[in-house]
Amino acid sequence: MAAALGALPAGFGEFEVLAVGTVLLVEALCGLSLNGLTVASFWKTPELRTPSHLLVLSLALADGGLSLNALIAAVSILLRHWPPSSRRCQTLGFQGFTTALASISGTAALAWGRHQHYCTRSQLTWSTAVPLVFFVWLSSIFWAALPLLGWGHYDYEPLGTCCTLDYSKGDRNFTSFLFTMAFFNFLVPLFITLTSSQLTEQRLARSSHLQVSSIRPARTLMLGWGPYALLYLYAAIADASSLSPRLQMIPALIAKTVPTINAINYALDRKMGSRGSWQCLSLQRSKRN
Repeated sequence: MAAALGALPAGFGEFEVLAVGTVLLVEALCGLSLNGLTVASFWKTPELRTPSHLLVLSLALADGGLSLNALIAAVSILLRHWPPSSRRCQTLGFQGFTTALASISGTAALAWGRHQHYCTRSQLTWSTAVPLVFFVWLSSIFWAALPLLGWGHYDYEPLGTCCTLDYSKGDRNFTSFLFTMAFFNFLVPLFITLTSSQLTEQRLARSSHLQVSSIRPARTLMLGWGPYALLYLYAAIADASSLSPRLQMIPALIAKTVPTINAINYALDRKMGSRGSWQCLSLQRSKRN
């Protein structure tokens, strides 16, 4: 699937390669800068060091890692430095898959945490938030490590500069891993996100307090990761090679926008929490001035 060093990958023209590399670069820089600002807000602002904002920090770290993976791919594309070695491919696949799963599960954890904060008498505590963050990351590392151990496999994406789950074969190994992984790492988090957000919105609507959008987090999961899910599902029931390389790159480009969207949703928008993380950082600077 990978091309020789300096040559254009099969199925791509010069302009298409440049366009994909530029889009990935913009997505990566936006995700890194915005999520980096979120991490800085947590570090610099004592008011944000709460159990609830710890979940925001965990999500920002996951999305930052995902943006870093996109940056490596973008630089490789623009410099025509492909393909990576087999070992580096496995490393990039593991790193990208870990942060992607942590981002998906982190969204669900954050939605559940805000449900606890607004809808129950027992506020979210450190003794709950810290184990939840550990569970999100350990679970993500566990599932991302399975392809390295033989259940599933990482291989080059169509442009050959980064690696993802190998869906080209569509054999029993891939199919069994796909459906098991998708249930625990996509459908379950999506259900938790949607249910928690809806219950939170209903509670706040009855109390005439700030409303939380019930559709935005779940919509981000569906629109951001849904194309990947559809691509993998198609590969499990049909021949993925029948899809053009351009079409196979679309889910990757869409997924790389998730870090930027999450940063805007959870760190900037006041409607997604008691106070946006960036507003807190700005408020603290204003008080110092």
